[in-house]
Amino acid sequence: MNLPNKLTLIRICLVPLFIACFYVDAPWAVYAAAVIFVVAFITDIADGYLARSRNMVTNFGKLMDPIADKLLTASALIMLTAKGMLDPIAAIIIIAREFLISGFRLVSAGSGVVIAANWLGKIKTTTQAIALVMVMLHDVVLKVFGFRLDVWMVWISVFFTVVSAYEYISKNRKCIDFK
Repeated sequence: MNLPNKLTLIRICLVPLFIACFYVDAPWAVYAAAVIFVVAFITDIADGYLARSRNMVTNFGKLMDPIADKLLTASALIMLTAKGMLDPIAAIIIIAREFLISGFRLVSAGSGVVIAANWLGKIKTTTQAIALVMVMLHDVVLKVFGFRLDVWMVWISVFFTVVSAYEYISKNRKCIDFK
C-alpha cells in the first residue's frame, strides 16, 4: 500500500475520533475536534498531491479518497447540526450536492467517462473546510472578528457548493442520457 492510500486510511480512522469529541463533555473537546478535522483535511490535500505528482494513483485511491472526504465532511455537518452549531439547511444542501454529484459520476463512469474535479470543486471543498473549522471555533472567531464570520463562511461555502454543482452538471450533461 502506497503513502497516499495510507493517508486516506488515516483520514477514515480519524473520523470516529472526530465524532467522539462531540460526546466529550469538556470545554476543550470542540477544539480537539477542530484539530482532528484540520489534520484529516491536510491528509486529503497531501494524498491527492502525492498520488498525482509521484504517479501513485491507484484504483483503491480512486474509490476510497472521495469516500473518506465525504465521510469526514458529512460527519462534521451532522455533528455540528446535532449540537445546534450549524444551520440544518446548509448541511442538507451540502450533503445533497455530494449525493447528486456522486451519482452523476457513477453514471458517467458506467459509460466509461471519468470526470475529474475542477477548480470550482476545489474552492467548494476549501470553503467548506474553512467554514466547518470556523463553526467549531465560533467563540474564537467571534472574539477575533467581533461578529459571526463563521456563519457568513458557511453560506459562502453553500454558495460555492451550489455553483460548483451547477457548473459540473452543465459542463458534463452530455455524459447522462436524459431520454
